[in-house]
Amino acid sequence: MEFTLKKENIRSRGDFLNYYDEIKTELVNNEITKKVKDYSKNKSDLTTYYNVGKLLAEAGKHYGEGIIKEYSDRLSSELNIKYSVRTLYKIIKYFNYMNKQKVPTVSAKLSWSHYDELLKLTDENIINYYIKISEEQNLSVRELRKRIKNNEYERLDEETKKKLKNKEDLKVPDLVKNPIQIKNTNDYNEISEKVLKKLILENIESFMNELGNSFSFIGSEYKIKIDDRYNYIDLLLFNIEYNCYVVVELKITELKKEHIGQIEFYMNYIDKNLKNINQNKTIGIIICKKENKYVIEYCSDDRIIAREYELI
Repeated sequence: MEFTLKKENIRSRGDFLNYYDEIKTELVNNEITKKVKDYSKNKSDLTTYYNVGKLLAEAGKHYGEGIIKEYSDRLSSELNIKYSVRTLYKIIKYFNYMNKQKVPTVSAKLSWSHYDELLKLTDENIINYYIKISEEQNLSVRELRKRIKNNEYERLDEETKKKLKNKEDLKVPDLVKNPIQIKNTNDYNEISEKVLKKLILENIESFMNELGNSFSFIGSEYKIKIDDRYNYIDLLLFNIEYNCYVVVELKITELKKEHIGQIEFYMNYIDKNLKNINQNKTIGIIICKKENKYVIEYCSDDRIIAREYELI
């Protein structure tokens, strides 16, 4: 559910306006609305702070920044709610951010506490990304804070960042982070593929978040029979949003050309034996110690991607 904020131009200097009374009225009405209609708390907060931010920006422009400190003192005293100078400047920053949007629309899924975290960031592209995933994945404020701390946006491919900026459609590989962070719960100094898989399975939800959205886990060491021999896929996943299987292979070495052949073999098997006619073709993700751009460059199948892993 979304709602659109009413976008207005900054009033001219010649307009006489008692900014303080309007700001106080907005804040008082917001507190009343939240008590009476708790279900609309987010909408009420975000609409109010947009309007208050506009008034604060105008007052600061007309009377200088010192007026913000004066308003902070008066509001805190008269409303018995602490409105620090820092909070008021954050409300102005929220207004400025929203006012830059062609149509300033906010999601009812996000609270002011979400924006409080988001507005600590300075790059609008990064803010837009975290708004997008917060809405799509219903992130709590705590989860959002964690994703920001883990530099999730910075670990996206540059092409993905361009697509996000231009609001282009994304595919499964676009949102796979690089490097993929894997929790080293036992502080292993050296690991085998078996140990790497164990660490992933111990924190499978965190691992799937590193891959992007809408993943579900099917199996580990997924057994397939070809002729009279069994082969084992390290991890088999399914992406609900993109309606396709995802084969994940783990390598503790630099990416090699034979890794491409192996995962392509498994992908073709899944397409022939598991995929139904309504599902999209299988995606392959090789997680390795070190990428080799030339191996990927000369790979003929663009459904296969490679990402490095990082133990944290």
